[in-house]
Amino acid sequence: MSKNFIVETSARHIHVTQEHLEILFGKGHELTKKKDLSQPGQFACEERVTIVGPKKELAGVSILGPVRPETQVELSATDARSIGIIAPIKESGDVAGSGACKIVGPCGEIEISEGVIVAKRHIHLTPADAEELGVNDKQIVWVKVETSERSAILGDVVCRVSEKYARAMHIDTDESNAIGAPRELYGEIIEIK
Repeated sequence: MSKNFIVETSARHIHVTQEHLEILFGKGHELTKKKDLSQPGQFACEERVTIVGPKKELAGVSILGPVRPETQVELSATDARSIGIIAPIKESGDVAGSGACKIVGPCGEIEISEGVIVAKRHIHLTPADAEELGVNDKQIVWVKVETSERSAILGDVVCRVSEKYARAMHIDTDESNAIGAPRELYGEIIEIK
């Protein structure tokens, strides 16, 4: 088995609770799957929303399913700054003390007092993958990526280990653009902290 892993670009998106989904899209609304994502059970949806910040808004932001226990908006640092939101770099699911925004759908809108983050770069691994790579859940690693013109070493990458995951690293659009990421890119752990 290869010790490399695919590096995927995670564009701006939102996760919603069932309650917020129904406010945004109407009572009883269920998410409409557009396509499956690399992580088992995760999917991009047909539904889109507008994220409103103090300066301006981002229209057409994709919802990822399934619904979650907390609503969370994941933006790049550039996105967040452009609409006037202070969004800390955090792991997905850790929204305490994060940015606030308004979310607008076709049937209603909600205001969240926290939940806007820039997702910390991370690698999804199964326990078998983690064992093979010599890492543990929440361990921090450095990853080397080689592109035709902007190869780089990405530090402060958190390993996330679960039976529910498939082996893949996620970076945001700012990071992807900074390294000139092609459609298919692989990474390799070069240092374990």
